[in-house]
Amino acid sequence: MGDVMSVCGLRHQLKTPALVLDIDILDQNIATMFDRVRAMGVGLRPHAKAHKCVEIAKRLQRAGALGASCATIDEAECLAAGGITGILVTSPMVSQDQVARLGGLLSRGADLMVVMDNPLNLSACAGVAAEAGRTLGVLIDFDFGQGRTGCIDAQDAVSLARGVSASAHLRLRGVQAYWGQVQQIMPIADRRQQAQVQLDRLKDLVSELTKAGLKPEIVSGGGTGTHQIDGESGLFTELQPGSFLFLDSQYDKSVGAPFKPSLFVALSVVSANRPGRVIVNGGYKAFATDGGFPEAVRGAPSKATYRYMGDEHGALDFNGEGVVLGATIEFLTSHCDPTVNLHPAFHVVRGENIIDVWPIGGRYS
Repeated sequence: MGDVMSVCGLRHQLKTPALVLDIDILDQNIATMFDRVRAMGVGLRPHAKAHKCVEIAKRLQRAGALGASCATIDEAECLAAGGITGILVTSPMVSQDQVARLGGLLSRGADLMVVMDNPLNLSACAGVAAEAGRTLGVLIDFDFGQGRTGCIDAQDAVSLARGVSASAHLRLRGVQAYWGQVQQIMPIADRRQQAQVQLDRLKDLVSELTKAGLKPEIVSGGGTGTHQIDGESGLFTELQPGSFLFLDSQYDKSVGAPFKPSLFVALSVVSANRPGRVIVNGGYKAFATDGGFPEAVRGAPSKATYRYMGDEHGALDFNGEGVVLGATIEFLTSHCDPTVNLHPAFHVVRGENIIDVWPIGGRYS
């Protein structure tokens, strides 16, 4: 990846590979999501795993976000250092390193909560909270069919909630409910049907906790693909979508309007010796590859197709001529969140002008 360049110049002059963020579309997407959640009467704690950027988190908080959801302790440290409040770490903090860093955040006064799915995690989290002289808020994480983290059945969740409630340095705040496996199901009627299965399970879980005297204050979850379904259910107090900020080719097809793609990867044509094909300077190291191929959306002929040609290169195939050596081409990624993780910064543009550079922090290295 290229070094972060100074804030000047034109969009097509970017040092590539570069992550390009259209600020006007970003702001439009933010305004659209806040209009929706306010109409549904729920809060928004957008997921920072999509952006990992203090500047974007601040923009969201100014718009009314309750805080930020973070998938990793790295993201939480990055945002807390930038002054972001209302942080929810959405993956259990279990390893010795994670728990110690959680304690460090609490000692430094960070405003955060964690999720928990196993009683063996209670004493460690309570211990670092005690050392910091803090009370740590906890949401019970429940597995809603994704098979990832979370309690397996309602009685396990109730038992864990009782343990949290009994701890002097932990405070039971509620539950986390997310069904990632449903987010992009098409057609939308099938997505709604599958989401309803999990909403029914969530309703039962909330009922069991309430009967046990542990009524959730917070029910947090949801994603870009189901935010409308989840928000209209009356079960959630807040939602955690993140990809709505940027979209990608998968979400553009499965969610789309009124959200628009705002995030692109700019690459340069480095070889143009074959008719109907050029080589660009971005391959596996420039894009997440789990969701298919990037789509050329700016600077390329209509219907041009991209394919990977190694770590640093890709091929763009098209009919006819018109792509010259050195040209800049922008691509819509197939999966925005992990693509962001591959780059050091957003190059923020308005129209054709580069207006700012926003660092991306808390990345996997």
